[in-house]
Amino acid sequence: MFTGIVQGRARIAALQRDQELVRLTVRFPAGSIEDVKTGASVALDGVCLTVTGLSGQEATFDVMQVTLDITTLGQRGVDDEVNFERAMKASDEIGGHLLSGHVAAVGEVTAISELGHGRLLRIAVPEVVRPYVFAKGYIGVDGASLTIVDRLDDGFTVSLIPETLALTTLGAASVGRTVNIEIDSQTRAVVDTVERVLAERYPAAG
Repeated sequence: MFTGIVQGRARIAALQRDQELVRLTVRFPAGSIEDVKTGASVALDGVCLTVTGLSGQEATFDVMQVTLDITTLGQRGVDDEVNFERAMKASDEIGGHLLSGHVAAVGEVTAISELGHGRLLRIAVPEVVRPYVFAKGYIGVDGASLTIVDRLDDGFTVSLIPETLALTTLGAASVGRTVNIEIDSQTRAVVDTVERVLAERYPAAG
């Protein structure tokens, strides 16, 4: 599990394809993975991955083709930056909201507006995500826990404070950039339960 509080940006150092997976080598900032061990979970752009190797400030991850197909990791290349967060501990403060690292869909930044020192991003998402989007609700965008400002017909808007712009890759996002979207688990549970109960009580005619 993760808190959605991105710990920094890491850089993809190498990509090596090996049959049905890609071996991803990522270089992390100094001191950020000193106590990480093989088998640990790390979220990269909101995707939960397992550390399969360590060498200095670099960690290696084996990424299956299905993960590359349904997330933005398949679109990233050497020297690209990714957000990272190490798996939370039971004693950690949850400053954002709980994330699993299981991406629901890929969205696209369709508009950017400056808000003083902050920024407003408009993000379009596939129809499968839209029932779970509510104003003031939580959503994960490239691993960052964000609060939805407004629900739109094709997606939503989120506002980014200077800290988020400086610490995450969202600060360099431009129109057309794709982002990983994770739905808040509590929101999903409530919406799915209500829909199921309504369907059972009021089945469609015929």
